[in-house]
Amino acid sequence: MGSDDLVRRWQRGWSACRGWAAPEDARGGLHFRLGLPGREREVFALAADDDPASVRALAREVAGHGESTWLTAPTNRPDEVAGVLAAEGLVVRPVREFLMTRPLADHPVRPAPAPYRVTSVVDDDVVRVEVWDGSGDLAASGLAGLAGADAVPDRIETAGAHRRRGLGAAVMGALAAAAVERGARTGVLLASPDGERLYTALGWTTRWSVVMAVNSRSAS
Repeated sequence: MGSDDLVRRWQRGWSACRGWAAPEDARGGLHFRLGLPGREREVFALAADDDPASVRALAREVAGHGESTWLTAPTNRPDEVAGVLAAEGLVVRPVREFLMTRPLADHPVRPAPAPYRVTSVVDDDVVRVEVWDGSGDLAASGLAGLAGADAVPDRIETAGAHRRRGLGAAVMGALAAAAVERGARTGVLLASPDGERLYTALGWTTRWSVVMAVNSRSAS
């Protein structure tokens, strides 16, 4: 499974969750206009390992953008790619993320402990799961974008007062179950270091490290 195929599959579900327009697929990358403060644009490199020249060219392009732009590169050679991005004038972010996958049919489904209750809602191609405490306050939540046979979990969050109670695992299990009901077979997600630990415990596999860098307009 090449990083280009996996990134394209991931972005379809991520875009559904975030409401982003389809990116431009050109010059070895997916080019998004996000319109966020400090993150007007983002470019996802499709072949940082297979075509190193493409990621160097993308880094040069991003460095020259007049708007705040991020360059995100899935890779199995993160130190080498980070060096390339820095050499082209980008500021490499110190925290790396991880592109992960998992078959969904046997994903663990773990109930939230009492007195929490879990709700699931499907709106078009997005599943939303919420976990509520006994007082009716939102304790945890998450989304999954449905894209063909893939489900892309996103924004898995637990409120600070409710952490370390298994709510993240409950959210992931409910998302997986709802996605399977709608024909999804494979999960694809982009994880933070903390997220990677949770998802690994749930049977997800890390496929690629993800190096992120920003241009001077983003870093200022």
